Amino acid sequence: MAEQRRDQWGGRDARESAGVVGETRRRSVSADEAHAWGALVATARRTVADGLVVGTSGNVSVRVGDTVLVTPSGVPYDRLAPADTVGVDLDGRQVLGTLLPTSELPMHLAVYRSTDAHAVVHTHAVHATAVSTLVPELPSVHYMSGALGGPVRVAPYATYGTEELAENMLHALTDRSACLLQNHGTIAYGTSLDQAFDRTAQLEWMCRLWLTASSVPGLSPTLLTGEQVAEAGERLRGYGQRGRAAG
Repeated sequence: MAEQRRDQWGGRDARESAGVVGETRRRSVSADEAHAWGALVATARRTVADGLVVGTSGNVSVRVGDTVLVTPSGVPYDRLAPADTVGVDLDGRQVLGTLLPTSELPMHLAVYRSTDAHAVVHTHAVHATAVSTLVPELPSVHYMSGALGGPVRVAPYATYGTEELAENMLHALTDRSACLLQNHGTIAYGTSLDQAFDRTAQLEWMCRLWLTASSVPGLSPTLLTGEQVAEAGERLRGYGQRGRAAG
């Protein structure tokens, strides 16, 4: 398989480009995992297309049973193929693939261990990252805060890929489905990849909205009360078509 991928990687073995975890795969990929991997890759590419990440700066994961499929470290999403499937168990032991998992694996696993998440999206979205450097919580400038569980908190800064960052993130995610990471970016989870992505996009949009409204000289944006955000959140739980996950 390595020889077959040399041309795609510009003359280098794929494993040489992103690191080798083991010489052989722990087990084969199931049909459900193969389907989920395809959806994961599509979502990762969408984060680039929609301007939420630059290069390989974000990462995406999806849970299939007790296996977490994750984007590999340092590999451009447009180069990912079915043979590049990477999976770990909930303790972080690699069970699928040979490419190294994302360096942000501790954050992803912390979400899965602590919530009912089935998918996680992490980005370095520019407006959200800008807001993370300015305030400890995104001001409630729009009722869609309610769709994320309430006012979006900012997790204190910690070095990327560390357990400290994962712990800070979990505190910020208490009763929330998304948070900002100080001087870093965003993380959001959901019952599906679509929902996790949509929550990420909504968070970036709200951050852009607040920055735009706050930039008008001599004026300050009107903010919603906690009660108003909570009421909107209750109404949003029943939003959309029956039998479909809410966005």
